[in-house]
Amino acid sequence: MRKTGILLHITSLPSKYGIGTLGKEAFHFVDQLNYSKQSYWQILPIGPTSYGDSPYQTFSAFAGNPYFIDLEILIEEKLLLKEEIDIFVSDDSVVDYYQQYQKRFLILKKAFFRFDIHNKNFQKFVKREKDWLFDYCLFMTIKNLNDGKSWIKWDHKQKIRDPKTIKKIIEENQEEIDFWHFVQFKFYEQWSNLRRYANKNKVKIIGDIPIYLALDSSDVWANPKMFDLNEELTPIYVAGVPPDGFSEFGQLWGNPLYDWKYMEKTNFSWWIKRIASSLKMFDIVRIDHFIGFDHYYKIPYCDSNAVNGHWVDGPGYKLFKAIKESLGKVAVIAENLGDVTERVKKLLKDCHFPGMVLSQFSFYGEEKKYLPCNYENNIIAYTGTHDNMTTKSWVETLNDYDKNFLLDYTHSNLDTVVDGLIKVTLSSNAKLTIIPLQDYMNLDDKARMNEPATIGNNWVFRVKKSDLNDQLFDKIKRFTILYNRN
Repeated sequence: MRKTGILLHITSLPSKYGIGTLGKEAFHFVDQLNYSKQSYWQILPIGPTSYGDSPYQTFSAFAGNPYFIDLEILIEEKLLLKEEIDIFVSDDSVVDYYQQYQKRFLILKKAFFRFDIHNKNFQKFVKREKDWLFDYCLFMTIKNLNDGKSWIKWDHKQKIRDPKTIKKIIEENQEEIDFWHFVQFKFYEQWSNLRRYANKNKVKIIGDIPIYLALDSSDVWANPKMFDLNEELTPIYVAGVPPDGFSEFGQLWGNPLYDWKYMEKTNFSWWIKRIASSLKMFDIVRIDHFIGFDHYYKIPYCDSNAVNGHWVDGPGYKLFKAIKESLGKVAVIAENLGDVTERVKKLLKDCHFPGMVLSQFSFYGEEKKYLPCNYENNIIAYTGTHDNMTTKSWVETLNDYDKNFLLDYTHSNLDTVVDGLIKVTLSSNAKLTIIPLQDYMNLDDKARMNEPATIGNNWVFRVKKSDLNDQLFDKIKRFTILYNRN
């Protein structure tokens, strides 16, 4: 198998309404992927984002992002009027998350009030997904009653899920709970239609799931025993990574850590449900920060950076043995970038999961042992990912030795080097290559998706409709055929 695909998140698609959605532009993008002989479309996590707008910090491990619900489809279904969504028309150069937060739910409420909740498909969905769905809908309802505050700042009885308190909230807020059910129903309905269309057009979707969950999530609130929390339900340690060449103080992610001993006592049932659910949504699942299953970095909850953390052992193969025994062989890509020890390599081998390599990382230093010409077959090769600089800007950071080696290796000059790196990645022995669309478009770091350990300018990149033109996809098609990845 020699296949290739494109990395582009849904938020980055064109639309008139402030953010990419599951509507016609997503379907058109599938057509363009099919035309250019791409076998895969890789996206970022699709959960409902919280403060900071990161798709890796969501209110639920199972819910979909309400921002992705296409409003024009709701007009076609007579649940909205065109004039009701015109307030969303905005600059399409970046994602406007503030506008989404302020306006999106008001508009979805209008659609909800026109929707028949006795609809058979809706009722089937609510029943089928009840294991996670009701807790999520209840969580969002109580969160709104608390003006959006994190659940750890709620009233004590709400926080500990006191049965009498919860029963009263349900009785007094059933309509609001139904609204959140409706939102998830529409997301899943639209997502299912898009994925079905993609598969019909020979495009498989690679989804992405974070290893950790946000502290302010329905999963942690509803299942506190699964996490390393104290009696007050406050984290004892949180996740992150230590200082390195990219970050002087490390990265303090702030996610609560799993209580792996408790997870093992339950035969990892929650993780089995999570992987099963993800594989219903996607053709392949990329698990972010895979090394955390072998060893993970824990940082005291009260610390302001990651300097004082330390490494501890994760669950290792026991977790994936339980998943395999329950689900059989699973289609997973392991994001194994970082502290890849011999134990991590063994875990990958035992699981039979392909890991990742980044071509950008191949051109540092004098040895350069892991160049694209030496890639193994059972890997997924990227020029870079959403966390990296675009290749165009990355080249500018290289010292003269590394830059000249790169130009020589890729048979290119400074004007053609981005295409050169794409070509040597595609020509490698890796069974699958994924190229960020920004690299095919030869964009600089203004188009970067995320700069880790920073906030304020991340997750906002978008492409204009005029950028997704025949010239671009003719080039992608030509490269794909040239290196026999069609």
